[in-house]
Amino acid sequence: MHDIRALRENPAALKDAMLRRNKPEEASKVEAVLALDIDYRARLTEKETLLARRNAASKEIGQAMAQKDAAKAEALKAEVAAGKERLAALEGETAGMEAQIRDILSGIPNVPNADVPEGADEHGNVVVAGPKQHAEIAGGALPIPAKRIETGSDHVALGEALGMMDFETAAKLSGARFVVLQKGLARLERALGQFMLDTHTMEHGYTEVNPPILVKDDAMFGTAQLPKFREDQFASIYQISIADDEFEVHPMEVPGQIDVRFLGPRKAELERAFTGRVDLNNPKIGEDGKIVGIRPVLQSNYWLIPTAEVPLTNLVREKILSEEELPLRFTALTPCFRAEAGSAGRDTRGMLRQHQFNKVELVSITTPETSANEHERMITCAETVLKKLGLHFRTMTLCTGDMGFASQKTYDIEVWLPGQNTYREISSCSVCGDFQARRMDARFRAAGEKQTRFVHTLNGSGVAVGRCLIAVMENYQNPDGSITVPDVLLPYMGGIKRIER
Repeated sequence: MHDIRALRENPAALKDAMLRRNKPEEASKVEAVLALDIDYRARLTEKETLLARRNAASKEIGQAMAQKDAAKAEALKAEVAAGKERLAALEGETAGMEAQIRDILSGIPNVPNADVPEGADEHGNVVVAGPKQHAEIAGGALPIPAKRIETGSDHVALGEALGMMDFETAAKLSGARFVVLQKGLARLERALGQFMLDTHTMEHGYTEVNPPILVKDDAMFGTAQLPKFREDQFASIYQISIADDEFEVHPMEVPGQIDVRFLGPRKAELERAFTGRVDLNNPKIGEDGKIVGIRPVLQSNYWLIPTAEVPLTNLVREKILSEEELPLRFTALTPCFRAEAGSAGRDTRGMLRQHQFNKVELVSITTPETSANEHERMITCAETVLKKLGLHFRTMTLCTGDMGFASQKTYDIEVWLPGQNTYREISSCSVCGDFQARRMDARFRAAGEKQTRFVHTLNGSGVAVGRCLIAVMENYQNPDGSITVPDVLLPYMGGIKRIER
């Protein structure tokens, strides 16, 4: 979320940032929101002027009455009445304009850091370090394979031959982009998740969290999944029950129209949940003039999290932390759900792009001064998982045209998949600055200071469990179709060293 005050002072900076992102349509929104803001502030000024005049006129009415100047008093009363009518109109106009400004600002992406390479798409991404450099950094302490497997069967062929990966049954249950894992592969995926959590909590200092995987609108707005990416999300809709004493139904002057009024302590919640629909059961007007036999239909929805970034980052929502508490580092292993609305026809084979998948997430909350260093630390934590597993990978800096909506800078880790003869993303680690913190109103206060500042947020995969399973299967396959279990996973596999039919 962008600061409207900073935008007023330097609109060119945001426009230039959007052009660097290769998004001229976003740059054009800057002028639109500034024009709206000028209009909005003009109406606020008019409102303040009218309020001041109303207060002054009220005193003048008292003075005129005291002087028995009825004509002047009546003229002032008429002025106040006219001002009241205009104030009511201004109240509605400014509320609407404020919402419009917020909507536009919430739809403009974050500003890329100055050191992010410019580019239109993934072809502009830059390799930070490849397998050779990673092996040198490891110094032989981690099991980097001396020779990468160049070709081999893909995970689908391997999994189906083992009888442990079933896409056909999953399609009957849930449709495309789902899988049923069984026996050794199901255990191997579980082992990977546990291994990642143990690595991040015991070696990297992250706090393990078991968060809700159903969240409200505000949480999704806070991390910027809403409103921009609504069509990519899954929602769970449910009916809300309502007691007889929590609502009344009144007839209106227009035939066929009714007025549903909610009552009691849940009034605001019920108003938000009202769908505008009603259930009818022999409706009629009672002796008190109210309509009976009509019940409002109420429903609410939760969002299924697309990543544990959503609940973990929102742990600091609407909080003021002390600087001494920072950094906060959270990790969680959760199912994630994505509609993949923009991915029709892409990666339709296998587990690479699923509607439901497991992922270990890393989230950090820091001060502005330490977020850049925390970003480097986070990518190292994610890389360590792959080094321990002995998987070949490379680390990329995403260019301005390929980075995510909320990101200031993003590193992607791409793992080698011999079944596809290419590298594929397995982790993405981003620093977001105060972009999410503004949406969540998450702040901190330094010792001895009265003023608060927005925290900085970071998130990353540590790593995607399903894609890691694919990488292990394809890189540890044997000529007979069996899968050797990596040494670091043996403590989690109950003595199983090889997965075979």
